[in-house]
Order: sequence, then structure tokens, then C-alpha cells
Amino acid sequence: MTFVPIYQERVWGGQSLCSAFGRSLPDGCRIGESWELVDREEAQSVVQNGPYKGWTLHQLWTERRQEIFGPTFDDQRFPILIKILDATDRLSVQVHPPAALADELQGQPKTEVWYFVQAQPGAQVYAGLKKGVTREHLEEALADGLVESLVHSLPTQTHGFIFIPSGRIHAIDRGNLIFEIQQNSDTTYRLFDWNRVDAEGNRRKLHISESLACTDFEDVEPTLGIPEGEVIASCPHFHVERWELREPRKAHSLPRFAVFQCVAGTVRYDSATFKPGDLFLIPAFAHDQLIQPAEEGTVVLRTTLPVEHVAQATTYGEQN
Repeated sequence: MTFVPIYQERVWGGQSLCSAFGRSLPDGCRIGESWELVDREEAQSVVQNGPYKGWTLHQLWTERRQEIFGPTFDDQRFPILIKILDATDRLSVQVHPPAALADELQGQPKTEVWYFVQAQPGAQVYAGLKKGVTREHLEEALADGLVESLVHSLPTQTHGFIFIPSGRIHAIDRGNLIFEIQQNSDTTYRLFDWNRVDAEGNRRKLHISESLACTDFEDVEPTLGIPEGEVIASCPHFHVERWELREPRKAHSLPRFAVFQCVAGTVRYDSATFKPGDLFLIPAFAHDQLIQPAEEGTVVLRTTLPVEHVAQATTYGEQN
């Protein structure tokens, strides 16, 4: 199954989805996000091919759950949201609420992983705090507009990745094209927006009290992940692997769904071919069918739900 992408205009977005993936975008629009797979009240992925053409992801989840997705958690909606992010300008410093605080703050918990499909020279991200930073330090920096000096920055590279658990302060800098796999949530608290103002001299709305309440002050100087083995992120909310396809492989060893995103090269499944930027879902009933490379250097991300509920998030391949 393939789905119709939902494009979101953002002030920090651009047109990289055209140049990188051959997408057709509205002229002059700054597209910052493409919601590739989503089941939310305000946004629904729609199947664009096959016998379920025109069905929404929520219809599949509620009416064909066992057949399409296999044994799953008892969520009311499909629990994973997959996006492509095009950061041609710097995003605000933000944080997502952990589960223990989400209800109190009237939000939803959100943990995610970023995979860098393209990183331009000099591109970087911000993640976590620098060593020794306390809440008092951060409050003082917010008052003085000097938050950048306290947030940990790290250079990005193509095919690198980083896990962003809820509670981790983070921001994406310009020059990054990212596959983002996350919990099905759209709650973000903006802590700092680099002292920017709009054409009328107005600053963006911030959520300072919520952000400070959510921030994990023990989360210090995380590192960029580099591929070592296939698993790049596994937590209770999603399981993501990076496959370097050299020969045909089954979509899943168990009767469960698998979502694939082509990173490089060309993937063939049955009579369809998929190129970089394409997403497709292979349903549980076809889990033993083969996907295969159509050229050398083919790389895909495979996203599934964890087979068992994992108590604590784990990341792999982080640099020491």
C-alpha cells in the first residue's frame, strides 16, 4: 500500500522534496513537513492504490486491523506517525512532554527518531543540554536571550541518526533533510526561538513554563548515531531498522505489518518500484513476500511495532 502525502507549510521549510525526491510541490510554498503516514483526527493518510484505494489509515486500523497490521497494541489509532522534514532554516528550541506529565499539561507524549537522508556541509542539530546546566541557568539564559550557549549542538551527516526521547531539548538547524518516525502525537512546546521577530516585529508564541516542566536536566550531550548493525532505534512506540538491501528479503518474519521508506537506490516489490523518498506498507497477510533491490547501494528504513512491550527506550550505534 502507498499513501497520499500531506504537505505542511512551515516558515522554516523549502522545496527540497522536489530536488531530492522529485515531488511535485506548490510553487513558492515553503514545505517543511510531509506527513507520509498519519492517523489523527485532523489529518488522515489515504491509500492511493490497490483494493483499499480511498480508504483512510484509520479505517484500515479499525476495520481491518488483524488482517493488515497483525497482533498489535490496543490503541484507538495507528500509533506511529512518519514524516519527512525539510529544514532550510533553523527550527525553534523545543521539547515534548513525557508520559508522566502529558495529561497534566493537556498534551500528548512524543518520542521520535531522526534519520538524516541528506545533511549539507556544516549542518547541525541541537539535542540535550551542555554539562553542568541547571534549571536556574536555563531560566537566566531565557531572560537574557542566550539559550544557544547552553544547548548542546552536534554536526549531522548523511545516514546518521539521533533518538529524541520525550523530555530532551532539541532543535533542527538548516541544511537537514530528515525521515522522522515518532509516536502518534502533535504536542510540541517551544522554549526559545532564537530571538526572531516577524515582519511586524512580533515574536512567536513560546511555552516556557511547560517546556521547563518537561525538560530532562540529566540529559547531557547526547551523540549522533552511526549505523552499526541494522537496528537504529527501538522503544515501546516503534522499532526501526536500516537495511542495506543486497538480496531479496521477507518484509517480516512474523505475520505483522512493515513500513518501508526508500533511502537510496531502488526497491522492487511485486510489480512496483520505489525510489528515494517513497514510503510503502506491506500488510501482515503478505509479511513473507519479498522486497528486493533493483540496483546496488539500495538502502531502506523498516518501521514496525515492537513484538513485545519494551520497558525502556534503547538506541544503537551511538558514537562514544
